[in-house]
Amino acid sequence: MFDEDFDPKKKKPALKNLEPMSLDELAAYIQSMETEITRVKAEIERKKAHLNAAATFFKS
Repeated sequence: MFDEDFDPKKKKPALKNLEPMSLDELAAYIQSMETEITRVKAEIERKKAHLNAAATFFKS
């Protein structure tokens, strides 16, 4: 057997139907997505700082 047979298949998330949403709902949706993007970017920076600190520690 092959290892890839056991790898979980990642499914693409279903796209949100934007058609029934009002302009205000669409603007609120964009704001929530921007807030989430900001949160993810902050987490990326936190993890990079952690990796850099670990790399500095183990270089000595």
